[in-house]
Amino acid sequence: MKLNSVSFIILSLSLIALSTTIVNAQQARESCNSTLSLNDLTFNATLLQCVEAWTLQNYILRYARTVENTWSFILSAPDSSAFIGIGFSTNGQMIRSSAIVGWIPSGGGAGTVKQYLLGGKSPGEVNPDQGDLTIVDGSLKIESVSSRIYMSFQLTAELPRQSLLYAMGPAGFFPTSPDYRLREHRFVTTTTINYITGSQSVVKGSPHSKLRKTHGLMNMFGWGIIVIIGAIVARHMKQWDPTWFYAHIALQTTGFLLGLTGVICGLVLENRLKANNVSTHKGLGITILVMGILQMVALLARPDKQSKYRKYWNWYHHNIGRIMIILAISNIFYGIHLAKAGSAWNGGYGFAVAVLALTAIGLEVRKFKNK
Repeated sequence: MKLNSVSFIILSLSLIALSTTIVNAQQARESCNSTLSLNDLTFNATLLQCVEAWTLQNYILRYARTVENTWSFILSAPDSSAFIGIGFSTNGQMIRSSAIVGWIPSGGGAGTVKQYLLGGKSPGEVNPDQGDLTIVDGSLKIESVSSRIYMSFQLTAELPRQSLLYAMGPAGFFPTSPDYRLREHRFVTTTTINYITGSQSVVKGSPHSKLRKTHGLMNMFGWGIIVIIGAIVARHMKQWDPTWFYAHIALQTTGFLLGLTGVICGLVLENRLKANNVSTHKGLGITILVMGILQMVALLARPDKQSKYRKYWNWYHHNIGRIMIILAISNIFYGIHLAKAGSAWNGGYGFAVAVLALTAIGLEVRKFKNK
Protein backbone atom coordinates (compact mmCIF):
# COMPACT_ATOMS: atom_id res chain seq x y z
CA MET A 1 0.00 0.00 0.00
CA LYS A 2 2.80 2.38 0.90
CA LEU A 3 4.46 1.74 -2.46
CA ASN A 4 1.20 2.43 -4.25
CA SER A 5 0.76 5.69 -2.30
CA VAL A 6 4.28 6.85 -3.18
CA SER A 7 3.73 5.98 -6.84
CA PHE A 8 0.44 7.88 -6.83
CA ILE A 9 2.11 10.96 -5.34
CA ILE A 10 4.98 10.86 -7.86
CA LEU A 11 2.53 10.41 -10.74
CA SER A 12 0.37 13.30 -9.49
CA LEU A 13 3.35 15.62 -9.14
CA SER A 14 4.56 14.66 -12.64
CA LEU A 15 1.14 15.41 -14.12
CA ILE A 16 1.01 18.77 -12.33
CA ALA A 17 4.49 19.68 -13.61
CA LEU A 18 3.56 18.57 -17.13
CA SER A 19 0.33 20.56 -17.02
CA THR A 20 2.19 23.65 -15.83
CA THR A 21 4.73 23.28 -18.64
CA ILE A 22 1.98 22.93 -21.24
CA VAL A 23 0.12 25.96 -19.89
CA ASN A 24 3.28 28.08 -19.89
CA ALA A 25 4.10 26.97 -23.42
CA GLN A 26 0.59 27.84 -24.57
CA GLN A 27 0.83 31.23 -22.85
CA ALA A 28 4.16 31.90 -24.56
CA ARG A 29 2.67 31.08 -27.96
CA GLU A 30 0.80 33.86 -29.68
CA SER A 31 -0.99 34.50 -32.94
CA CYS A 32 -2.41 37.52 -34.69
CA ASN A 33 -5.78 36.65 -33.14
CA SER A 34 -4.44 37.05 -29.59
CA THR A 35 -5.62 40.02 -27.56
CA LEU A 36 -3.04 42.58 -26.50
CA SER A 37 -3.06 43.64 -22.86
CA LEU A 38 -0.19 46.10 -22.72
CA ASN A 39 0.33 49.09 -20.49
CA ASP A 40 1.56 52.57 -21.21
CA LEU A 41 1.26 52.50 -25.01
CA THR A 42 1.37 55.93 -26.64
CA PHE A 43 -0.76 54.86 -29.63
CA ASN A 44 -3.99 52.99 -30.35
CA ALA A 45 -3.10 49.28 -30.63
CA THR A 46 -6.46 48.39 -32.23
CA LEU A 47 -5.33 50.04 -35.46
CA LEU A 48 -2.38 47.73 -35.91
CA GLN A 49 -2.02 45.22 -38.73
CA CYS A 50 -0.43 41.91 -37.76
CA VAL A 51 1.90 39.42 -39.44
CA GLU A 52 3.55 36.26 -38.18
CA ALA A 53 6.99 37.63 -38.83
CA TRP A 54 9.09 34.60 -37.87
CA THR A 55 7.02 31.46 -37.48
CA LEU A 56 9.87 29.25 -36.25
CA GLN A 57 10.54 31.50 -33.23
CA ASN A 58 6.92 32.75 -32.90
CA TYR A 59 7.82 36.38 -33.57
CA ILE A 60 4.69 38.49 -34.14
CA LEU A 61 4.91 41.97 -35.67
CA ARG A 62 2.08 44.46 -35.34
CA TYR A 63 2.32 47.81 -37.11
CA ALA A 64 0.32 50.71 -38.54
CA ARG A 65 0.68 54.29 -39.66
CA THR A 66 -1.04 55.81 -36.64
CA VAL A 67 -0.25 59.43 -37.51
CA GLU A 68 0.85 60.99 -40.77
CA ASN A 69 4.48 59.90 -41.40
CA THR A 70 4.52 58.14 -38.02
CA TRP A 71 4.58 54.33 -37.94
CA SER A 72 3.95 52.38 -34.75
CA PHE A 73 5.36 48.89 -34.18
CA ILE A 74 5.00 46.15 -31.58
CA LEU A 75 7.30 43.14 -31.86
CA SER A 76 6.48 40.22 -29.56
CA ALA A 77 8.43 37.03 -28.93
CA PRO A 78 8.64 34.27 -26.31
CA ASP A 79 10.68 35.27 -23.27
CA SER A 80 13.74 33.04 -23.77
CA SER A 81 16.08 35.05 -21.50
CA ALA A 82 17.68 36.75 -24.49
CA PHE A 83 17.51 40.00 -26.37
CA ILE A 84 15.18 40.34 -29.36
CA GLY A 85 15.79 42.58 -32.34
CA ILE A 86 14.31 43.87 -35.57
CA GLY A 87 16.54 45.42 -38.22
CA PHE A 88 15.56 47.76 -41.06
CA SER A 89 17.74 47.26 -44.13
CA THR A 90 18.05 49.08 -47.45
CA ASN A 91 19.24 46.01 -49.34
CA GLY A 92 18.37 42.96 -47.22
CA GLN A 93 21.87 42.79 -45.75
CA MET A 94 22.66 43.07 -42.05
CA ILE A 95 25.70 45.28 -42.57
CA ARG A 96 24.91 49.02 -42.57
CA SER A 97 21.37 48.36 -41.32
CA SER A 98 19.80 49.99 -38.27
CA ALA A 99 18.06 47.88 -35.64
CA ILE A 100 15.85 48.20 -32.59
CA VAL A 101 16.99 45.77 -29.88
CA GLY A 102 15.40 45.17 -26.49
CA TRP A 103 15.73 42.93 -23.45
CA ILE A 104 14.42 42.36 -19.93
CA PRO A 105 16.95 40.81 -17.49
CA SER A 106 15.78 37.43 -16.21
CA GLY A 107 16.76 38.38 -12.65
CA GLY A 108 14.34 41.27 -12.66
CA GLY A 109 14.85 44.95 -13.25
CA ALA A 110 13.79 47.42 -15.88
CA GLY A 111 13.89 46.49 -19.53
CA THR A 112 16.01 48.35 -22.07
CA VAL A 113 15.43 49.22 -25.73
CA LYS A 114 18.11 50.80 -27.92
CA GLN A 115 18.83 51.58 -31.53
CA TYR A 116 21.98 49.93 -32.93
CA LEU A 117 23.99 50.57 -36.07
CA LEU A 118 24.97 47.23 -37.57
CA GLY A 119 28.31 48.30 -39.00
CA GLY A 120 29.68 44.75 -39.40
CA LYS A 121 29.37 41.16 -38.25
CA SER A 122 31.63 41.35 -35.20
CA PRO A 123 30.34 42.64 -31.83
CA GLY A 124 32.74 45.58 -31.91
CA GLU A 125 31.14 46.84 -35.12
CA VAL A 126 27.60 46.87 -33.71
CA ASN A 127 27.27 50.28 -32.08
CA PRO A 128 24.57 51.25 -29.56
CA ASP A 129 22.69 54.57 -29.75
CA GLN A 130 23.63 54.92 -33.41
CA GLY A 131 21.72 54.33 -36.64
CA ASP A 132 19.63 56.27 -39.12
CA LEU A 133 16.12 55.42 -37.88
CA THR A 134 14.17 58.48 -36.75
CA ILE A 135 12.60 57.31 -33.48
CA VAL A 136 9.76 59.25 -31.88
CA ASP A 137 10.91 60.53 -28.49
CA GLY A 138 9.69 58.42 -25.59
CA SER A 139 8.30 55.65 -27.79
CA LEU A 140 10.88 52.94 -26.99
CA LYS A 141 9.22 50.57 -24.50
CA ILE A 142 9.45 46.91 -23.52
CA GLU A 143 7.46 44.77 -21.10
CA SER A 144 6.89 41.12 -20.25
CA VAL A 145 3.35 39.68 -20.24
CA SER A 146 2.49 35.98 -19.85
CA SER A 147 5.97 34.70 -20.70
CA ARG A 148 6.26 36.91 -23.76
CA ILE A 149 8.26 40.06 -24.43
CA TYR A 150 6.56 43.01 -26.14
CA MET A 151 8.82 45.67 -27.61
CA SER A 152 7.10 48.78 -28.96
CA PHE A 153 8.45 51.84 -30.78
CA GLN A 154 7.47 54.50 -33.29
CA LEU A 155 9.37 55.66 -36.37
CA THR A 156 9.03 58.85 -38.36
CA ALA A 157 9.06 57.90 -42.04
CA GLU A 158 6.92 58.21 -45.12
CA LEU A 159 7.33 54.45 -45.54
CA PRO A 160 9.68 52.32 -43.40
CA ARG A 161 12.19 50.07 -45.11
CA GLN A 162 10.59 46.86 -46.30
CA SER A 163 13.55 44.52 -45.79
CA LEU A 164 13.32 43.40 -42.17
CA LEU A 165 15.74 41.27 -40.18
CA TYR A 166 14.74 39.47 -36.99
CA ALA A 167 17.25 38.19 -34.44
CA MET A 168 17.36 36.40 -31.09
CA GLY A 169 20.35 36.74 -28.80
CA PRO A 170 22.24 34.04 -26.90
CA ALA A 171 20.34 32.61 -23.93
CA GLY A 172 21.18 34.19 -20.59
CA PHE A 173 23.09 37.16 -22.04
CA PHE A 174 21.95 40.75 -21.63
CA PRO A 175 23.95 43.83 -22.70
CA THR A 176 25.10 45.98 -19.79
CA SER A 177 26.36 49.50 -19.29
CA PRO A 178 28.44 51.35 -20.11
CA ASP A 179 29.02 49.99 -23.64
CA TYR A 180 25.85 47.85 -24.11
CA ARG A 181 27.66 45.56 -26.56
CA LEU A 182 25.71 42.74 -28.18
CA ARG A 183 27.00 39.22 -28.63
CA GLU A 184 26.45 37.28 -31.82
CA HIS A 185 22.82 36.22 -32.15
CA ARG A 186 21.69 32.59 -32.07
CA PHE A 187 19.11 32.82 -34.83
CA VAL A 188 18.29 35.31 -37.57
CA THR A 189 15.91 35.51 -40.51
CA THR A 190 15.27 38.07 -43.25
CA THR A 191 11.87 38.97 -44.68
CA THR A 192 10.39 41.46 -47.11
CA ILE A 193 7.11 43.03 -46.06
CA ASN A 194 4.44 44.99 -47.91
CA TYR A 195 3.15 47.45 -45.31
CA ILE A 196 -0.01 48.17 -47.29
CA THR A 197 -1.24 44.62 -47.84
CA GLY A 198 0.47 43.02 -44.84
CA SER A 199 1.98 40.27 -47.00
CA GLN A 200 5.57 39.18 -46.46
CA SER A 201 8.05 36.74 -47.94
CA VAL A 202 11.01 35.06 -46.28
CA VAL A 203 14.33 35.71 -48.00
CA LYS A 204 16.23 32.43 -48.35
CA GLY A 205 19.81 33.55 -47.97
CA SER A 206 20.71 37.21 -48.10
CA PRO A 207 19.94 39.08 -51.33
CA HIS A 208 22.79 38.96 -53.86
CA SER A 209 24.60 36.36 -51.70
CA LYS A 210 24.90 33.98 -54.67
CA LEU A 211 26.26 36.75 -56.91
CA ARG A 212 28.68 37.84 -54.18
CA LYS A 213 29.92 34.28 -53.71
CA THR A 214 30.28 33.76 -57.48
CA HIS A 215 32.29 36.98 -57.76
CA GLY A 216 34.65 35.85 -55.01
CA LEU A 217 35.10 32.26 -56.17
CA MET A 218 35.62 33.12 -59.87
CA ASN A 219 38.33 35.66 -59.05
CA MET A 220 39.91 33.46 -56.42
CA PHE A 221 40.23 30.41 -58.65
CA GLY A 222 40.85 32.35 -61.87
CA TRP A 223 43.41 35.04 -61.03
CA GLY A 224 44.45 33.71 -57.63
CA ILE A 225 45.07 29.99 -58.20
CA ILE A 226 44.90 28.74 -61.81
CA VAL A 227 46.98 31.59 -63.29
CA ILE A 228 49.64 30.97 -60.61
CA ILE A 229 49.71 27.25 -61.44
CA GLY A 230 50.09 28.18 -65.12
CA ALA A 231 53.08 30.38 -64.29
CA ILE A 232 54.71 27.59 -62.26
CA VAL A 233 54.23 25.16 -65.17
CA ALA A 234 55.85 27.62 -67.62
CA ARG A 235 58.88 28.17 -65.39
CA HIS A 236 59.61 24.67 -64.14
CA MET A 237 58.17 22.12 -66.61
CA LYS A 238 60.00 23.03 -69.82
CA GLN A 239 61.75 19.68 -69.93
CA TRP A 240 58.44 18.27 -71.18
CA ASP A 241 58.33 20.24 -74.40
CA PRO A 242 55.85 20.99 -75.99
CA THR A 243 53.43 19.60 -73.36
CA TRP A 244 54.33 22.34 -70.90
CA PHE A 245 53.48 25.02 -73.47
CA TYR A 246 49.99 23.70 -74.21
CA ALA A 247 49.35 23.15 -70.50
CA HIS A 248 50.46 26.74 -69.82
CA ILE A 249 48.15 28.11 -72.51
CA ALA A 250 45.20 26.03 -71.28
CA LEU A 251 45.67 27.04 -67.65
CA GLN A 252 46.14 30.75 -68.37
CA THR A 253 43.14 30.85 -70.74
CA THR A 254 40.95 29.09 -68.15
CA GLY A 255 42.16 31.42 -65.41
CA PHE A 256 41.54 34.46 -67.60
CA LEU A 257 37.98 33.40 -68.46
CA LEU A 258 37.13 32.67 -64.82
CA GLY A 259 38.68 35.98 -63.76
CA LEU A 260 36.77 37.85 -66.46
CA THR A 261 33.54 36.29 -65.20
CA GLY A 262 34.45 37.33 -61.66
CA VAL A 263 35.09 40.95 -62.70
CA ILE A 264 31.75 41.14 -64.54
CA CYS A 265 29.96 39.73 -61.48
CA GLY A 266 31.72 42.34 -59.35
CA LEU A 267 30.56 45.22 -61.57
CA VAL A 268 26.97 43.95 -61.50
CA LEU A 269 27.17 43.49 -57.73
CA GLU A 270 28.47 47.03 -57.22
CA ASN A 271 25.58 48.41 -59.27
CA ARG A 272 22.95 46.43 -57.34
CA LEU A 273 24.32 47.18 -53.88
CA LYS A 274 25.12 50.83 -54.67
CA ALA A 275 28.39 50.21 -52.80
CA ASN A 276 30.48 53.31 -52.13
CA ASN A 277 33.53 51.72 -50.48
CA VAL A 278 34.84 49.48 -53.26
CA SER A 279 36.62 51.99 -55.51
CA THR A 280 40.12 50.68 -54.65
CA HIS A 281 39.02 47.05 -54.97
CA LYS A 282 37.33 47.83 -58.28
CA GLY A 283 40.35 49.75 -59.59
CA LEU A 284 42.72 46.88 -58.77
CA GLY A 285 40.33 44.40 -60.37
CA ILE A 286 40.15 46.35 -63.62
CA THR A 287 43.96 46.77 -63.62
CA ILE A 288 44.38 42.99 -63.24
CA LEU A 289 41.87 42.40 -66.05
CA VAL A 290 43.75 44.79 -68.38
CA MET A 291 47.03 43.00 -67.57
CA GLY A 292 45.35 39.69 -68.33
CA ILE A 293 44.14 40.99 -71.69
CA LEU A 294 47.65 42.25 -72.50
CA GLN A 295 49.04 38.81 -71.66
CA MET A 296 46.54 37.14 -73.99
CA VAL A 297 47.34 39.64 -76.78
CA ALA A 298 51.08 39.13 -76.20
CA LEU A 299 50.62 35.45 -77.00
CA LEU A 300 49.45 36.39 -80.49
CA ALA A 301 52.48 38.68 -80.97
CA ARG A 302 55.03 36.17 -79.65
CA PRO A 303 58.27 36.41 -81.72
CA ASP A 304 60.13 33.33 -82.91
CA LYS A 305 62.88 31.99 -80.62
CA GLN A 306 65.58 33.16 -83.03
CA SER A 307 64.19 36.72 -83.22
CA LYS A 308 66.27 39.50 -81.68
CA TYR A 309 63.07 40.85 -80.11
CA ARG A 310 62.35 37.63 -78.24
CA LYS A 311 64.30 38.65 -75.12
CA TYR A 312 62.29 41.87 -74.83
CA TRP A 313 59.05 39.94 -75.24
CA ASN A 314 60.14 37.49 -72.54
CA TRP A 315 61.01 40.33 -70.17
CA TYR A 316 57.62 41.98 -70.74
CA HIS A 317 55.60 38.74 -70.53
CA HIS A 318 57.29 37.44 -67.39
CA ASN A 319 57.25 40.69 -65.39
CA ILE A 320 53.71 41.71 -66.28
CA GLY A 321 52.66 38.22 -65.21
CA ARG A 322 54.47 38.51 -61.86
CA ILE A 323 52.99 41.93 -61.12
CA MET A 324 49.53 40.67 -62.07
CA ILE A 325 49.80 37.70 -59.68
CA ILE A 326 50.94 39.91 -56.77
CA LEU A 327 48.08 42.35 -57.38
CA ALA A 328 45.58 39.50 -57.72
CA ILE A 329 46.53 37.89 -54.39
CA SER A 330 46.43 41.27 -52.64
CA ASN A 331 43.06 42.20 -54.14
CA ILE A 332 41.49 38.85 -53.25
CA PHE A 333 42.41 39.27 -49.58
CA TYR A 334 41.23 42.88 -49.74
CA GLY A 335 37.92 41.74 -51.23
CA ILE A 336 37.46 39.19 -48.44
CA HIS A 337 38.07 42.01 -45.96
CA LEU A 338 35.53 44.32 -47.64
CA ALA A 339 32.89 41.58 -47.74
CA LYS A 340 33.58 40.70 -44.10
CA ALA A 341 33.44 37.10 -45.26
CA GLY A 342 35.20 35.86 -42.16
CA SER A 343 38.13 33.68 -41.21
CA ALA A 344 36.99 30.68 -43.27
CA TRP A 345 37.58 32.52 -46.56
CA ASN A 346 40.83 34.06 -45.36
CA GLY A 347 42.07 30.73 -44.03
CA GLY A 348 41.02 28.74 -47.09
CA TYR A 349 42.62 31.05 -49.62
CA GLY A 350 45.63 31.66 -47.39
CA PHE A 351 46.21 27.90 -47.26
CA ALA A 352 45.99 27.65 -51.07
CA VAL A 353 48.49 30.51 -51.51
CA ALA A 354 50.82 28.93 -48.95
CA VAL A 355 50.78 25.59 -50.80
CA LEU A 356 51.49 27.30 -54.13
CA ALA A 357 54.26 29.42 -52.59
CA LEU A 358 55.97 26.42 -50.96
CA THR A 359 55.71 24.49 -54.23
CA ALA A 360 57.28 27.37 -56.17
CA ILE A 361 60.06 27.77 -53.59
CA GLY A 362 60.80 24.04 -53.63
CA LEU A 363 61.02 24.03 -57.43
CA GLU A 364 63.26 27.12 -57.39
CA VAL A 365 65.62 25.40 -54.93
CA ARG A 366 65.75 22.28 -57.12
CA LYS A 367 66.40 24.43 -60.19
CA PHE A 368 69.23 26.26 -58.43
CA LYS A 369 70.85 22.99 -57.32
CA ASN A 370 70.67 21.57 -60.83
CA LYS A 371 72.51 24.59 -62.16
